[in-house]
Amino acid sequence: MNLCIRSRRHVHEKEGVATPRKDSMKWTLSVALLLIPLGKAQTVSSTTAKAEQAHAANREKNMQAYIALLRADVRQKKTDVMSAVMQLDAEDASKFWPIYRDFEAELEAFYEQVGAGIKTYGSNIDKMDDAMADQLGTKVLNLEQQRNEMKRKYYLRFKTALDPIVAMRFLQVEKQIERIIDLQVASELPIVQRSTQ
Repeated sequence: MNLCIRSRRHVHEKEGVATPRKDSMKWTLSVALLLIPLGKAQTVSSTTAKAEQAHAANREKNMQAYIALLRADVRQKKTDVMSAVMQLDAEDASKFWPIYRDFEAELEAFYEQVGAGIKTYGSNIDKMDDAMADQLGTKVLNLEQQRNEMKRKYYLRFKTALDPIVAMRFLQVEKQIERIIDLQVASELPIVQRSTQ
């Protein structure tokens, strides 16, 4: 992906600043889609005890993979995409990137909470009851609200430090990447079922 981004940049000889070409906004989503390949659903027959054990082991691996996904080098890839799309000159970049680093630090703490929720979900999926489902559902809604409040806070910081166009561009790119990550995680998590135990 870095090659793709570099090929779309050019350097102003006078300024020595790498900037994206004007068409970079058109391919933002295409580049963002390359961030995380969609996983393939794993299905394991539950007709034997051995298959049940394999299924449980695979589910645990998947849960660990989701958590790793939230922590992995997605952040660096996001930075590459953000850099390519934001179209910042040197002066604006000097204001944007410190704020963006603060945002990413808060986002890391947010994804730690998401990872904890995924672990809780994974360890309770076979014994789900109304109380646990309500606890997890409330946690999901609270996390969504928390993430939106965080983006609002940083939108205001970007708008104040730069301008509303830059702030809105940040929101657009962040939302695209956020949706891809959310879809990747959600597409692999099993749908909640009432426990028969």
